[in-house]
Formats: sequence, structure tokens, C-alpha cells
Amino acid sequence: MAAAPVDEVRTWLVGLQQRITRACSEVDGRAFVADAWRKDPGEPLQGDGVTMILEEGAVFERAGCGFSHVRGPKLPPSATQNRPELVGAAFEALGVSLVFHPRNPYAPTVHMNVRMLAALPPGAEPVFWFGGGMDLTPYYGFEEDAVHFHTVCRDSLAPFGADKYPRFKAWCDDYFFLKHRNEPRGIGGIFFDDHFEGGFEASFAMQRAVGDAFLDAYLPILRRRKDASHGERERAHQLLRRGRYVEFNLVWDRGTHFGLQSGGRTESILMSMPPHARWAYQAQPEPGSAEAQLLERFLVKRDWL
Repeated sequence: MAAAPVDEVRTWLVGLQQRITRACSEVDGRAFVADAWRKDPGEPLQGDGVTMILEEGAVFERAGCGFSHVRGPKLPPSATQNRPELVGAAFEALGVSLVFHPRNPYAPTVHMNVRMLAALPPGAEPVFWFGGGMDLTPYYGFEEDAVHFHTVCRDSLAPFGADKYPRFKAWCDDYFFLKHRNEPRGIGGIFFDDHFEGGFEASFAMQRAVGDAFLDAYLPILRRRKDASHGERERAHQLLRRGRYVEFNLVWDRGTHFGLQSGGRTESILMSMPPHARWAYQAQPEPGSAEAQLLERFLVKRDWL
């Protein structure tokens, strides 16, 4: 594989991680802790990365933003389920992934991921593809927040074709869905995978646009909600909905499966887990309550724009 494309992507990803964690540290008042790591020689997966973590802050109960760059001898099943011709190929993967869990139940959890994967079939040219997106998981619904988040997502993709936002919005709705509970994880956003349209530079440019839009999409919402008054009822509801977040990540998320199946660094892969969550048998919100409105008006497939 030519080193230049990978080096270019790595440089941008490292800078993106630094920009996001710096901006969120300013909101919280506490700095992220940087945990640099490198896979030991002799392990099947080689590579390095930096996990940035902020726990027990004033705004964030847990916020993790990780960069990783790994190489392996064989693509795991989660990466080849849509590309059977690449079964058995070596690979190189790098990306930034984050999940932020604010303290305040009125402030939504957010997820963002941007990544590039290159398969290395024996005797053939590398096969590149990009993936990623961002999605919002509120515990209490606000129309203005949903509209703002989706507007930024749409605008980030606008230079790359009018088809991109509708396609990737629908893909996000379908992907971040708890099939075993028949409910969405949140209000969605955008999601794309196995993307390589118009060549390397065009595909990478679209990924940069998505990653660079994250702070504009999330920080205005966080600032609006982080100091809202709340009590035990709101906290209990937040923890119950966080349980759904855990279920999705462990049962359905391809990124989690890829990391664990390929021998990735478990502590970094599972940094997306909330520090506290709860489960209650057949829990149902009170009819007409704000908690019920979340399910009825927000955790449904909607055209927010």
C-alpha cells in the first residue's frame, strides 16, 4: 500500500481528535487524560493509538474519544459480511470514534465515528473504503435540538451531492435500531459504510466534512441543556435509556464487533459504555409524560427537516 494516502488520513484524524477534546474540555472545565498505547510485538494485531478520556467532570459523566491505527493479517467477519470477495485479506484500519455521556439528563448522549479501512488482497491492489457518521441519543426530546443536529449533518454533505443526506440519514435510522426491542436508539443523524465514490480524494473529502462538522452539530445543544434543573425522576429515566445504549453497542454495533473480533484493545473499544445504567422489568413511562413523549415523538423515524 502506498504510504501517502494512509499518512494523510492519519494526520487529519489525530488533529480531529485534538480539536474535539480541546473544545469539550473548555466546556467541562476538566482536561481529557491521554492514554497512548501500542500493541505488543508478536500479537496478531499490530498498531498504536491514543485514547482520550474524561470521567466525573462537571458536564461529562464520561466522555471518550479514541484514535487507533491497526494492521492485521485477516479481516474479521464483521468487515466482510458485505464484501465476501475480501474474506481472508489482510487489512489496515484507522479512525477516530467518540461517545460522550453528559451528566444532565436533558443533555443528549452523542456518538461520532470516522474511519478508513484498506483491505490487502494477495497479488492485488489495495481496496479502500471509508465509513462513519454521527447520531444523537436524547433522554428528553427537544424539536430544536433535533432540527439543529440534522441541519448540520445535511449541510456537511451538501457539497457531495443532494442524494447523500437522505441516503445516509435513512441508513442511520436503519442501523442504530434495537431490533430486539423494535425501537430506535435515538433521533439518528447520518451513517455511511463501505463508501468509495469518485476516487480516494473525493471520498476522503466527504469524510473530513463530516468529522469537521461534529462540534457545530453537538456543542450548541450541549450548552443549551447542560445546566437544566432536574431531579431523581429524570436521572432514573436517563439511566434506563442508557441501558438501551449498552444493549445496542454489545448486541448490534459492527464497530464494537470488529474491534473485539480482530483482537483490538478492549479498554478502548468499550470506552463508549456509560459509567452508570439500569434495567427495570417491563418499565413503561407514565402516559402523557415527557418520558412517554420521547418514545412517541422522538424515537421514531422522522424527517426532521
